[in-house]
Amino acid sequence: MILPITAYGHPTLKKIASDIDKDYPNLKTIIDDMFETMYFSRGVGLAAPQVDLSIRLLVIDASPYVDDFPEAKDFKKVMINAHIIEESGEEWAFNEGCLSVPDIREDVLRKSKIRIQYCDENFNTYDEVYEGVCARIIQHEYDHLEGILFVERLASLKKMLLKRKLTEISKGNIKVDYRMKFPNQYRRKK
Repeated sequence: MILPITAYGHPTLKKIASDIDKDYPNLKTIIDDMFETMYFSRGVGLAAPQVDLSIRLLVIDASPYVDDFPEAKDFKKVMINAHIIEESGEEWAFNEGCLSVPDIREDVLRKSKIRIQYCDENFNTYDEVYEGVCARIIQHEYDHLEGILFVERLASLKKMLLKRKLTEISKGNIKVDYRMKFPNQYRRKK
């Protein structure tokens, strides 16, 4: 099932996501739905907070980058309870976008290498090192688990210039070809 993408400004995107165990309800269905949603929305990664679930789960399929980055070949992952242990190497700029922040793309500086610990969908544990575009995709999705959006990593002036666009996104004044959940749909009535 294709799930609605949580839009910029929604409170779920600002929370630090929680670890889960193998008994988390409907986990396999959630993972399948997240992949289906990611593919439908033409993303290369999707974190659970982007579908309004504050859990440490992300899915990645880097295959759209394979022409420019050979390491993206066959890089398809489910990461549960992911925790980046170390970031190292030179910072490099890469033009990022986000399904939760449509129609905005900006260069973001990130370290070139990461070490991450996580479980796969069968709760096998891994401690792995990634570099280049694969590390980049993981870092972007991992930020969602930490309540951070890529636009928060931009310089203050750039953020100021994007403020109006971000406000419009949070109000739902955008056109996208996938369903979204906007913050104003879930505000409590006083």
